[in-house]
Order: sequence, then structure tokens, then C-alpha cells
Amino acid sequence: MDSLRINTLHSTRELQAPVFNGQRPRPHRAARQHKNSVLAVATNPNLGVGGSAVNVRAQRLNQRLNEDLWQEKMQGMVPVTPLCVPREEALRLKKWKPAVHHLTKKQLWEKIRSEAAEHAKSEPVLASFLHMSVIMHATPEKSLAFLLSNKLQSPTLLGTQLMRLIIEAYEDDHELLEAAVADLQAVKDRDPACETYVQCLLFFKGFQAIQVQRVSHWMWSKGRKALALALQSRMSEVFSVDIHPAATLGRGLLMDHATSIVIGETAVVGDNVSMLHHVTLGGSGTGSGTRHPTIGNGVLLGAGVSVLGPVVIGHCSKVGAGSVVVSDIEANSVAVGVPAKVVKKLDEGSEPNRDMDQIKDFILDYVI
Repeated sequence: MDSLRINTLHSTRELQAPVFNGQRPRPHRAARQHKNSVLAVATNPNLGVGGSAVNVRAQRLNQRLNEDLWQEKMQGMVPVTPLCVPREEALRLKKWKPAVHHLTKKQLWEKIRSEAAEHAKSEPVLASFLHMSVIMHATPEKSLAFLLSNKLQSPTLLGTQLMRLIIEAYEDDHELLEAAVADLQAVKDRDPACETYVQCLLFFKGFQAIQVQRVSHWMWSKGRKALALALQSRMSEVFSVDIHPAATLGRGLLMDHATSIVIGETAVVGDNVSMLHHVTLGGSGTGSGTRHPTIGNGVLLGAGVSVLGPVVIGHCSKVGAGSVVVSDIEANSVAVGVPAKVVKKLDEGSEPNRDMDQIKDFILDYVI
């Protein structure tokens, strides 16, 4: 009887369906039948032994009902009018700006060369590599040009030619280097695995892939589309990161681990965005115009997130790992699921891109 009483209380509690948009859904017919069956077993002592089959059926129905209620709880009530987040609003607030502790470009380069010299002294095997890649260069743009050209070169795409092209891009558009410095600062601030600046510069492929895309984007904007696509192809082969040269990337980006990140042609990624591996910003449809997502400033995208179509994710929101976003998400929201649904609103001052928390706020409070 005790176990039956527990089942009765459990099922009664589950039959209290959650409230959505001020309305409580009508109980399923199966729910009413299930409640009556369990109550009958619990209140009739004569069914204690002979009614075991009824009890088994009640338990199975209880399990199925729990699954139905959970699906209903996850899906919520479909809004009559889809939410529309203004693209300009998502990119207006929380833009990149240097923090008090950030170094100037000159200070940063001196720090990086100093770190490289220390590594060269402690690891003689790396001394030649560090001198060629960092220490011998007077400016960060020349070091980046050397590093990226050596990464991207192939038997038919010579490193010396690539190096001249990258230096040309940096000389023509000084914002390319300013963005690279912002990315470097962002990685150091948000990735606890990054202990030194030179570590990020030399070994973090997410940072390097972003810098290649910035250069290919410059080439694309100059009408040199074939060359830009050649760089994209090599970037995909070398880093396993595929970002179309026409995509627009903001400053202060972090691509943690970065493997299998895909960003499509008309995608826009705002400032201070953090994303992990296997993120897809994919298109929907074959027409002209915007087909890909807009990711607002200060957004955190967990591992394996797919954002599909011309949707907008508002600033300072975060999306849980493995979620599929197919509709707009308001600013300061926490979304999770397939399709992704907002499960919590964050405080106005929250910055999920900085705390990089992959667990908090994603778990729903529910009873099964």
C-alpha cells in the first residue's frame, strides 16, 4: 500500500500540468484514465495481490504520461506571432572596447616577444621556431604574416607570395591588426587554458583561423574573390574551420578549440562573441539576400550549437550545447533544446561570453 500511495501522490502531482502564458492545458484523456486507475488500486485493499496487473498497467501509463508532459513542458505554447529581434539592436550594445588591464599594441608586442624569449631559453628545441616566428619581427603584423603564410602554404600556393599579400592587407587596412589585438586580448581574458599571449599567437588555431578570415574578407571586399576563396579553402583544410570570406566578424572573438566551426556567407558575428567547437551558423534557402544568422554582441554559443537561417540572437544571450536555433532569441536570454527555447532571462548586466559557464542556467526545474 505504501508504494501504491507513493505512486498515487506522484501521479497526482504530475497531472498538475504546467502553466504556459497564463493558461493551463486541458488534461489528456489518458491522464484522467490513469489517475482513476491508480486511485482505484490504491483505495481497494482487495486489489493488493490480484490487482497486480492493473498496477503494472498503471505504472506503464504513468511513465508514458510523464514523457508526454515533459515534451509538452519543453515545447511550451507556440506563440501566435513569431518573435522578431531587430538586427541593429543586437549589434548596438556591448561593443568591444579595451579594458583597463589591456595592453596597448606596443606593450602587447613587447610582452609577446619577452614570453617567446623565455620559452626559447627553457626549450632549446623551439628556439629556432620562436626566433623565426616572433622574436626577429619588429611588429606583430609581420609576425602574423609569417605565421599565417607558413600555415597556409602548399606546393601550388607559395608561402612567400602569401606573406606579401597578408602584409599588403595589414598595410592597407589598419583595423585588421586592431581586430587581431582585440581577439588576442579576448582569448587571454576568457580561456583559462591560455597562460601567455605567445601561446595563443602560435598555437591556438581558433585565433589563427579568425585572422585568416579577416584577411580573406579584405580580399573579398577588394574584388579579389578567387584569391579569397583559395584562402578559405586552405583555412578549412589546415584548421578544420570553414568561414566564408564574405561573412562579417566583429572584434574580441573567441573560438575555443574551434574544430568544425562553420560560418556561412551572409552571417554576421558581433563583438565579444565566444563560441566553442562544432558551432554552425548555417543558411536556409537558395535566394539572394540574408540567408544566415546574426549573432549579437556578447553572445555565448556552446559546443555543437546550430543556428540556421536569417535569425537573430540578441546581445548577451547564451545557447546551450547541442541546441538548434531556428527562431529569434531576445537579448539576455538563456536558450536550450531542439528547437531551442528560452528557459531563463539573465540580468541586464550579465556577460555570458566572459564567464563561459556551460552548465548554469540550462537545467530546468522539473519532476519526473
